[in-house]
Amino acid sequence: MTKARELADLIANVNNGSSLANKNFVINGAMNVSQRSVSETGVTSSGYKTVDRFRPSIGTAGTWTITQSTDVPTGYGFANSLKFDCTTANSSLSAGSDMALQYRFEGQDVQNLRKGTSSAVPVTLSFWVKSTKTGTFICELKDDDNSRQISQAYTISSSGAWEKKELTFAGDTTGALDDDNAKSLTILWWQVAGTNFTSGTLNTSWAGSVSATNRAVGQVNIADSTSNDWLITGVQLEIGKAAAFEHEPFETTLRKCQRYFYRTPDGGSSGTSAAYQHLGNGYMHSSTLCISHFVFPEVMRSAPTCTFSGEVQILDFSGARDPGSNITFESPTSRSVQPQLTISGATQGHGAVVRFQNDADGYIQADAEL
Repeated sequence: MTKARELADLIANVNNGSSLANKNFVINGAMNVSQRSVSETGVTSSGYKTVDRFRPSIGTAGTWTITQSTDVPTGYGFANSLKFDCTTANSSLSAGSDMALQYRFEGQDVQNLRKGTSSAVPVTLSFWVKSTKTGTFICELKDDDNSRQISQAYTISSSGAWEKKELTFAGDTTGALDDDNAKSLTILWWQVAGTNFTSGTLNTSWAGSVSATNRAVGQVNIADSTSNDWLITGVQLEIGKAAAFEHEPFETTLRKCQRYFYRTPDGGSSGTSAAYQHLGNGYMHSSTLCISHFVFPEVMRSAPTCTFSGEVQILDFSGARDPGSNITFESPTSRSVQPQLTISGATQGHGAVVRFQNDADGYIQADAEL
Protein backbone atom coordinates (compact mmCIF):
# COMPACT_ATOMS: atom_id res chain seq x y z
CA MET A 1 0.00 0.00 0.00
CA THR A 2 1.37 3.41 -0.94
CA LYS A 3 1.72 6.20 1.62
CA ALA A 4 -0.89 8.25 -0.28
CA ARG A 5 -3.38 5.38 -0.19
CA GLU A 6 -2.70 4.78 3.50
CA LEU A 7 -3.35 8.46 4.23
CA ALA A 8 -6.57 8.46 2.18
CA ASP A 9 -7.81 5.35 3.98
CA LEU A 10 -7.01 6.85 7.38
CA ILE A 11 -9.04 9.98 6.68
CA ALA A 12 -11.88 7.98 5.14
CA ASN A 13 -12.08 5.67 8.16
CA VAL A 14 -12.21 8.57 10.58
CA ASN A 15 -14.79 10.47 8.55
CA ASN A 16 -17.14 7.66 7.60
CA GLY A 17 -16.81 4.71 9.89
CA SER A 18 -16.19 6.43 13.22
CA SER A 19 -14.62 3.09 14.11
CA LEU A 20 -11.50 4.68 15.55
CA ALA A 21 -11.98 5.32 19.26
CA ASN A 22 -10.83 8.62 20.71
CA LYS A 23 -10.95 10.45 17.38
CA ASN A 24 -11.24 13.73 19.30
CA PHE A 25 -7.79 14.99 20.28
CA VAL A 26 -9.42 17.41 22.78
CA ILE A 27 -10.09 16.31 26.36
CA ASN A 28 -13.23 17.70 28.07
CA GLY A 29 -14.59 19.33 24.92
CA ALA A 30 -18.12 19.08 26.37
CA MET A 31 -16.97 21.19 29.36
CA ASN A 32 -18.26 18.61 31.86
CA VAL A 33 -15.31 18.47 34.27
CA SER A 34 -14.50 21.51 36.41
CA GLN A 35 -12.39 20.41 39.39
CA ARG A 36 -11.14 23.83 40.48
CA SER A 37 -14.40 25.77 40.59
CA VAL A 38 -17.62 26.30 38.70
CA SER A 39 -17.23 30.09 38.71
CA GLU A 40 -14.43 32.63 39.17
CA THR A 41 -15.10 36.38 39.44
CA GLY A 42 -12.79 39.34 38.95
CA VAL A 43 -10.54 37.53 36.47
CA THR A 44 -7.94 39.82 34.86
CA SER A 45 -4.98 37.46 34.37
CA SER A 46 -4.04 34.21 32.65
CA GLY A 47 -4.23 30.70 34.05
CA TYR A 48 -6.57 27.75 34.43
CA LYS A 49 -9.70 28.98 36.23
CA THR A 50 -12.75 26.70 35.98
CA VAL A 51 -13.34 24.07 33.28
CA ASP A 52 -10.47 21.58 33.12
CA ARG A 53 -7.95 21.69 30.22
CA PHE A 54 -9.18 25.09 28.93
CA ARG A 55 -6.90 27.99 29.86
CA PRO A 56 -7.84 31.68 29.51
CA SER A 57 -4.94 33.93 28.48
CA ILE A 58 -5.68 37.55 29.41
CA GLY A 59 -3.62 40.73 29.22
CA THR A 60 -5.12 44.22 29.73
CA ALA A 61 -8.48 43.10 28.40
CA GLY A 62 -11.07 44.03 30.99
CA THR A 63 -12.39 42.03 33.94
CA TRP A 64 -14.31 38.77 33.59
CA THR A 65 -16.44 36.22 35.37
CA ILE A 66 -15.62 32.78 33.98
CA THR A 67 -18.19 30.05 34.62
CA GLN A 68 -19.02 26.45 33.87
CA SER A 69 -22.47 27.27 32.50
CA THR A 70 -25.57 25.15 31.82
CA ASP A 71 -26.43 27.29 28.79
CA VAL A 72 -26.00 24.87 25.86
CA PRO A 73 -27.24 24.27 22.30
CA THR A 74 -30.50 22.31 22.48
CA GLY A 75 -30.77 18.75 21.23
CA TYR A 76 -27.10 17.78 20.87
CA GLY A 77 -26.45 16.04 24.18
CA PHE A 78 -24.51 18.81 25.91
CA ALA A 79 -25.05 19.77 29.55
CA ASN A 80 -22.31 22.35 30.07
CA SER A 81 -20.46 25.16 28.37
CA LEU A 82 -17.66 27.56 29.29
CA LYS A 83 -18.85 31.15 29.67
CA PHE A 84 -16.92 34.44 29.70
CA ASP A 85 -18.94 37.41 31.01
CA CYS A 86 -17.44 40.92 30.86
CA THR A 87 -17.85 42.76 34.17
CA THR A 88 -15.44 45.67 33.58
CA ALA A 89 -15.09 46.82 29.98
CA ASN A 90 -12.03 47.94 28.05
CA SER A 91 -13.24 49.74 24.94
CA SER A 92 -9.89 51.42 24.27
CA LEU A 93 -7.38 48.61 23.89
CA SER A 94 -3.64 49.09 24.20
CA ALA A 95 -1.50 47.75 21.38
CA GLY A 96 -0.58 44.70 23.47
CA SER A 97 -4.06 43.91 24.79
CA ASP A 98 -4.96 40.28 24.22
CA MET A 99 -7.40 37.66 25.37
CA ALA A 100 -7.76 34.13 24.07
CA LEU A 101 -9.01 30.78 25.28
CA GLN A 102 -6.25 28.18 24.94
CA TYR A 103 -6.15 24.41 24.70
CA ARG A 104 -2.68 22.84 24.97
CA PHE A 105 -1.55 19.44 23.69
CA GLU A 106 1.36 17.23 24.68
CA GLY A 107 3.54 16.41 21.68
CA GLN A 108 3.18 12.68 22.16
CA ASP A 109 -0.62 12.97 21.86
CA VAL A 110 -0.60 14.62 18.43
CA GLN A 111 1.98 12.49 16.59
CA ASN A 112 -0.84 11.11 14.42
CA LEU A 113 -1.07 14.50 12.73
CA ARG A 114 2.20 13.53 11.02
CA LYS A 115 3.25 17.14 11.17
CA GLY A 116 6.61 17.87 9.56
CA THR A 117 6.34 14.97 7.10
CA SER A 118 5.18 14.66 3.51
CA SER A 119 2.09 12.81 4.75
CA ALA A 120 0.90 15.51 7.20
CA VAL A 121 -2.88 15.30 7.55
CA PRO A 122 -5.52 18.05 7.57
CA VAL A 123 -7.52 18.52 10.75
CA THR A 124 -10.93 20.03 11.41
CA LEU A 125 -11.75 21.98 14.54
CA SER A 126 -15.48 22.07 15.27
CA PHE A 127 -17.24 23.78 18.16
CA TRP A 128 -20.46 25.48 19.23
CA VAL A 129 -20.15 29.15 20.11
CA LYS A 130 -22.53 31.85 21.36
CA SER A 131 -21.94 35.53 21.98
CA THR A 132 -23.81 38.79 22.32
CA LYS A 133 -21.01 40.30 20.23
CA THR A 134 -21.33 39.58 16.52
CA GLY A 135 -18.70 39.86 13.82
CA THR A 136 -15.34 38.32 12.95
CA PHE A 137 -13.47 36.10 15.39
CA ILE A 138 -10.10 34.40 14.90
CA CYS A 139 -9.05 30.85 15.73
CA GLU A 140 -5.38 29.91 15.62
CA LEU A 141 -3.28 26.73 15.70
CA LYS A 142 0.20 27.35 17.09
CA ASP A 143 3.14 24.94 16.82
CA ASP A 144 5.05 25.66 20.03
CA ASP A 145 8.00 23.42 19.09
CA ASN A 146 8.84 25.12 15.80
CA SER A 147 7.40 28.65 16.18
CA ARG A 148 4.87 28.11 13.40
CA GLN A 149 1.20 29.06 13.24
CA ILE A 150 -1.89 29.32 11.09
CA SER A 151 -5.08 31.34 11.65
CA GLN A 152 -8.65 31.22 10.37
CA ALA A 153 -11.57 33.59 10.75
CA TYR A 154 -15.12 32.64 11.62
CA THR A 155 -18.21 34.80 11.98
CA ILE A 156 -20.76 35.01 14.76
CA SER A 157 -23.84 36.13 12.89
CA SER A 158 -26.63 36.29 15.49
CA SER A 159 -26.35 37.87 18.91
CA GLY A 160 -27.17 35.45 21.74
CA ALA A 161 -27.69 32.37 19.55
CA TRP A 162 -25.71 29.14 19.47
CA GLU A 163 -23.89 28.58 16.17
CA LYS A 164 -21.75 25.62 15.11
CA LYS A 165 -18.41 26.34 13.44
CA GLU A 166 -16.15 23.99 11.47
CA LEU A 167 -12.64 25.12 10.55
CA THR A 168 -10.33 22.87 8.53
CA PHE A 169 -6.57 23.47 8.79
CA ALA A 170 -4.16 22.05 6.21
CA GLY A 171 -1.51 19.56 7.24
CA ASP A 172 1.91 21.11 7.79
CA THR A 173 4.81 19.36 6.08
CA THR A 174 7.38 21.46 7.96
CA GLY A 175 8.32 21.15 11.61
CA ALA A 176 7.80 17.83 13.36
CA LEU A 177 6.25 17.97 16.83
CA ASP A 178 8.37 16.64 19.68
CA ASP A 179 7.37 13.17 20.89
CA ASP A 180 7.28 14.02 24.58
CA ASN A 181 5.01 15.20 27.41
CA ALA A 182 5.71 18.92 26.92
CA LYS A 183 3.51 21.52 25.23
CA SER A 184 3.76 21.18 21.44
CA LEU A 185 0.50 22.43 19.91
CA THR A 186 -2.00 25.05 21.09
CA ILE A 187 -5.47 26.03 19.90
CA LEU A 188 -6.36 29.68 20.54
CA TRP A 189 -9.83 31.18 20.28
CA TRP A 190 -9.12 34.92 20.16
CA GLN A 191 -11.56 37.23 21.94
CA VAL A 192 -9.58 40.47 22.26
CA ALA A 193 -6.59 41.63 20.20
CA GLY A 194 -4.72 44.94 20.17
CA THR A 195 -2.89 46.28 17.15
CA ASN A 196 0.21 44.22 18.00
CA PHE A 197 -1.83 41.25 16.73
CA THR A 198 -4.10 42.83 14.10
CA SER A 199 -2.17 45.36 12.03
CA GLY A 200 -0.85 42.91 9.42
CA THR A 201 -2.46 40.38 7.09
CA LEU A 202 -4.15 37.31 8.56
CA ASN A 203 -1.85 34.32 8.11
CA THR A 204 -4.10 31.57 6.72
CA SER A 205 -1.29 29.19 5.72
CA TRP A 206 1.29 27.49 7.91
CA ALA A 207 4.41 29.60 8.24
CA GLY A 208 7.32 30.04 10.61
CA SER A 209 8.64 33.10 12.42
CA VAL A 210 5.37 34.85 11.63
CA SER A 211 4.95 38.42 12.78
CA ALA A 212 2.54 38.71 15.69
CA THR A 213 0.67 41.34 13.68
CA ASN A 214 -0.66 38.58 11.38
CA ARG A 215 -2.15 36.36 14.06
CA ALA A 216 -5.57 37.88 14.80
CA VAL A 217 -6.36 40.35 12.03
CA GLY A 218 -10.05 41.30 12.01
CA GLN A 219 -10.79 40.16 15.57
CA VAL A 220 -13.65 42.05 17.25
CA ASN A 221 -13.28 43.31 20.80
CA ILE A 222 -15.62 41.47 23.16
CA ALA A 223 -14.25 43.49 26.08
CA ASP A 224 -15.80 46.74 24.84
CA SER A 225 -19.03 46.43 26.87
CA THR A 226 -20.22 44.82 30.08
CA SER A 227 -23.16 43.53 28.04
CA ASN A 228 -20.83 41.14 26.22
CA ASP A 229 -20.41 37.45 26.87
CA TRP A 230 -18.93 34.51 24.94
CA LEU A 231 -19.69 30.81 25.42
CA ILE A 232 -18.25 27.64 23.90
CA THR A 233 -18.88 23.88 24.04
CA GLY A 234 -18.65 20.78 21.88
CA VAL A 235 -14.99 21.31 20.99
CA GLN A 236 -13.57 18.59 18.74
CA LEU A 237 -10.29 18.41 16.81
CA GLU A 238 -10.07 15.45 14.43
CA ILE A 239 -8.31 14.25 11.33
CA GLY A 240 -10.14 15.02 8.10
CA LYS A 241 -13.66 16.38 8.01
CA ALA A 242 -15.89 17.13 10.99
CA ALA A 243 -18.08 14.35 12.37
CA ALA A 244 -20.66 14.29 15.14
CA PHE A 245 -19.26 15.20 18.57
CA GLU A 246 -17.76 12.22 20.39
CA HIS A 247 -19.53 12.12 23.75
CA GLU A 248 -17.91 9.95 26.41
CA PRO A 249 -18.79 8.94 30.00
CA PHE A 250 -18.08 11.56 32.66
CA GLU A 251 -15.72 9.24 34.55
CA THR A 252 -13.63 8.72 31.40
CA THR A 253 -13.22 12.46 30.90
CA LEU A 254 -12.44 12.96 34.60
CA ARG A 255 -9.64 10.40 34.49
CA LYS A 256 -8.12 12.08 31.45
CA CYS A 257 -8.28 15.49 33.16
CA GLN A 258 -6.65 14.15 36.32
CA ARG A 259 -3.48 13.45 34.38
CA TYR A 260 -3.00 17.24 34.45
CA PHE A 261 -4.77 18.38 37.60
CA TYR A 262 -6.27 16.71 40.66
CA ARG A 263 -8.06 18.25 43.60
CA THR A 264 -9.64 16.35 46.47
CA PRO A 265 -13.42 16.98 46.49
CA ASP A 266 -14.17 20.22 48.29
CA GLY A 267 -17.89 20.34 48.82
CA GLY A 268 -18.07 24.00 47.86
CA SER A 269 -17.57 23.85 44.10
CA SER A 270 -16.14 20.68 42.61
CA GLY A 271 -17.54 17.78 44.58
CA THR A 272 -18.81 16.59 47.95
CA SER A 273 -16.59 15.80 50.91
CA ALA A 274 -17.01 15.10 54.59
CA ALA A 275 -15.86 17.58 57.19
CA TYR A 276 -13.31 14.98 58.38
CA GLN A 277 -12.27 13.59 55.00
CA HIS A 278 -9.43 11.07 55.23
CA LEU A 279 -6.36 12.12 53.23
CA GLY A 280 -3.74 9.49 53.93
CA ASN A 281 -1.81 7.39 56.41
CA GLY A 282 1.63 8.05 57.84
CA TYR A 283 3.95 7.65 60.78
CA MET A 284 5.74 9.85 63.31
CA HIS A 285 9.27 10.14 62.00
CA SER A 286 10.05 12.06 65.17
CA SER A 287 8.06 13.60 68.02
CA THR A 288 7.51 16.68 65.85
CA LEU A 289 7.34 15.37 62.25
CA CYS A 290 4.64 13.25 60.62
CA ILE A 291 5.42 11.81 57.17
CA SER A 292 2.39 10.75 55.16
CA HIS A 293 1.78 9.29 51.69
CA PHE A 294 -0.71 10.67 49.18
CA VAL A 295 -1.35 8.66 46.00
CA PHE A 296 -2.89 10.37 42.96
CA PRO A 297 -5.85 8.60 41.34
CA GLU A 298 -4.16 8.79 37.90
CA VAL A 299 -0.55 8.86 36.79
CA MET A 300 0.11 12.55 36.20
CA ARG A 301 1.83 14.15 33.21
CA SER A 302 4.85 15.03 35.35
CA ALA A 303 5.76 15.48 39.00
CA PRO A 304 3.12 18.04 40.09
CA THR A 305 3.21 21.12 42.25
CA CYS A 306 1.13 20.34 45.35
CA THR A 307 -0.67 22.79 47.64
CA PHE A 308 -3.41 22.65 50.24
CA SER A 309 -6.16 24.79 51.65
CA GLY A 310 -8.07 24.34 54.89
CA GLU A 311 -7.58 22.84 58.34
CA VAL A 312 -5.75 19.52 58.60
CA GLN A 313 -5.55 17.24 61.63
CA ILE A 314 -3.20 14.40 62.58
CA LEU A 315 -4.49 11.47 64.62
CA ASP A 316 -1.96 9.20 66.33
CA PHE A 317 -2.07 6.88 69.33
CA SER A 318 -1.86 9.80 71.74
CA GLY A 319 -4.62 11.94 70.26
CA ALA A 320 -5.31 14.67 67.69
CA ARG A 321 -2.93 17.45 66.68
CA ASP A 322 -3.26 20.41 64.34
CA PRO A 323 -0.19 21.29 62.22
CA GLY A 324 -1.73 24.56 61.09
CA SER A 325 0.04 25.72 57.95
CA ASN A 326 3.18 23.71 58.72
CA ILE A 327 2.75 21.34 55.78
CA THR A 328 5.18 20.70 52.95
CA PHE A 329 4.99 18.29 50.03
CA GLU A 330 8.20 16.33 49.53
CA SER A 331 9.48 13.93 46.85
CA PRO A 332 6.65 14.44 44.35
CA THR A 333 6.47 12.01 41.44
CA SER A 334 3.85 11.49 38.76
CA ARG A 335 2.27 8.85 41.04
CA SER A 336 2.44 10.21 44.59
CA VAL A 337 3.76 12.78 47.03
CA GLN A 338 4.82 12.80 50.70
CA PRO A 339 3.02 15.41 52.81
CA GLN A 340 5.19 16.28 55.81
CA LEU A 341 3.45 17.91 58.75
CA THR A 342 5.16 19.57 61.72
CA ILE A 343 3.47 19.22 65.12
CA SER A 344 4.57 18.76 68.75
CA GLY A 345 4.18 16.27 71.56
CA ALA A 346 3.88 13.06 69.50
CA THR A 347 5.78 9.81 69.95
CA GLN A 348 8.38 8.76 67.43
CA GLY A 349 7.41 5.56 65.58
CA HIS A 350 3.67 5.81 66.12
CA GLY A 351 1.35 5.39 63.16
CA ALA A 352 -0.84 8.34 62.18
CA VAL A 353 -3.84 9.30 60.08
CA VAL A 354 -4.07 12.62 58.22
CA ARG A 355 -7.55 14.09 57.69
CA PHE A 356 -9.32 17.42 57.38
CA GLN A 357 -10.33 19.01 60.67
CA ASN A 358 -14.05 19.79 60.40
CA ASP A 359 -13.49 21.45 57.03
CA ALA A 360 -15.65 20.28 54.13
CA ASP A 361 -14.21 22.98 51.88
CA GLY A 362 -10.57 22.04 52.40
CA TYR A 363 -8.54 20.43 49.63
CA ILE A 364 -5.18 19.18 48.50
CA GLN A 365 -4.39 19.73 44.86
CA ALA A 366 -1.73 18.55 42.44
CA ASP A 367 -0.99 20.60 39.32
CA ALA A 368 0.90 19.18 36.31
CA GLU A 369 -0.73 21.35 33.65
CA LEU A 370 0.98 22.30 30.41
